[in-house]
Amino acid sequence: MTEDGLLVISPCRDESQYMRQTLDTMVSQTRKPDLWLIVDDGSTDETPEILKAYAAQHDWIQIITRENRGKRAVGPGVIDAFYAGYNAVDADKYAFVCKLDLDLRLPERYFEILLQRMQDNPNIGTCSGKAYIETPHGLENERHGDETSLGMTKLYRHSCFKKIGGFVREVMWDGIDCHTCRMHGWIACSWDEPDLRFVHLRPMGSSQVGIHTGRMRHGYGQYYMGTSFLFMLASAVYRLNEKPYITGSAAILWGWLRAALTAKPRYQNKEFRQFLRKYQMRALLHGKQKAVEMTHKEKGIHV
Repeated sequence: MTEDGLLVISPCRDESQYMRQTLDTMVSQTRKPDLWLIVDDGSTDETPEILKAYAAQHDWIQIITRENRGKRAVGPGVIDAFYAGYNAVDADKYAFVCKLDLDLRLPERYFEILLQRMQDNPNIGTCSGKAYIETPHGLENERHGDETSLGMTKLYRHSCFKKIGGFVREVMWDGIDCHTCRMHGWIACSWDEPDLRFVHLRPMGSSQVGIHTGRMRHGYGQYYMGTSFLFMLASAVYRLNEKPYITGSAAILWGWLRAALTAKPRYQNKEFRQFLRKYQMRALLHGKQKAVEMTHKEKGIHV
């Protein structure tokens, strides 16, 4: 394993609308991946042709093609595609692993800065920049917390990734992983700085079916992860001023309630759920930043 080897894996399906922007900004990175595996999960649009053209020009880009499963599959399907790439190479050769979506526009020093910060602080297990969306009034922050790495661009120290058991194949995989990092004594974080702000071309919590479906899916994912109703209610209220106003928060809350009313299964890790509930109660009483600080102190993590 090299000390700074970087493996990037991008699951994708039918991304021809956005992917050129991601591909172009990756080609322009000051710190390019040593290997970028793009897993085409059965695309039926122009995605295969676009990928073929870029791979022909850059030998660090490789394409893996999976059979068409008939539909776009979020959550577990995305992680299945990620592991199709991860298991296809000797991942242990790389010190850092990143799961990257193909609907982003990245600043050119994105990976250079993140890798340097991880090398400067060996306690950082996973990190990212912040997502913004384009609106008629300019860029708008998607309002992700500082205590998480964002699901569309999760950069991991490989030793941490293996310690937490990787990603779970469920809708809330990108919440479970960050809490598990803290549970095992690692830092999960993101920074909102000009050189780390990226454009998310598909809004957070949206869906190929519709944005309200995406919000309900998020509510279900929170239920699966183990989030309490009190914390879910507080989170929904916090997002009342996000578009779609009121109805978006209502959809999140209904996603949680519907899962509870129908007794859907929850994440079967009792230690994790206890850890999560303790963190969430602290967040409600003291705020997320203080809750994270208290957890770090308990785990002996030096930020």
